[in-house]
Amino acid sequence: MSKQIALLRGINVSGHNKIPMARLREVLTERGYGNVVTYVASGNVVFDDPGTVPEKTAVAIEAAILEEFGLQIPVIVRTRAEIAEIVAGNPLPEGPAEPARFLAVFLSAVPKDTWFQTDDPAQYEPDKYVVGDRVVYVWCPNGLGRSKLAANFANKKLGITATARNWNTVLKILELAEG
Repeated sequence: MSKQIALLRGINVSGHNKIPMARLREVLTERGYGNVVTYVASGNVVFDDPGTVPEKTAVAIEAAILEEFGLQIPVIVRTRAEIAEIVAGNPLPEGPAEPARFLAVFLSAVPKDTWFQTDDPAQYEPDKYVVGDRVVYVWCPNGLGRSKLAANFANKKLGITATARNWNTVLKILELAEG
């Protein structure tokens, strides 16, 4: 059976938006999602494809989280095939060598006229980014904590929902979705 992956934005960070993964698995199972598996507490959920388009699945999961936990958490859903395409299409081959410093920033929609489409990437060097299809690949060789580039993806300048995962997490959720 095909899988979908829900990526929850901004949960269990510095004591805010606390959602226990065990209870989240139960909530989603109660709502009809099959074989629900979570990976780390940052909100990565793999489950059987419920037969709805990812955008509708995201809305349903957001509603379940609001009902159960009282939190308005943005959710981005991708299929297993979409995650596999992101991994296979990585345009920054140096990134996976340092997976904790290499991010996939998942976007809820195709962005229009955002800073990363109009800025000169050279101003962020040595950091690099490449815009893909509803994903931005971000490599910060000096670490994420000091990166102006990585910080820009965490703010609200995008006008759409974005949630980042390091490359280790991307590979792990793909592995979980494949087997």
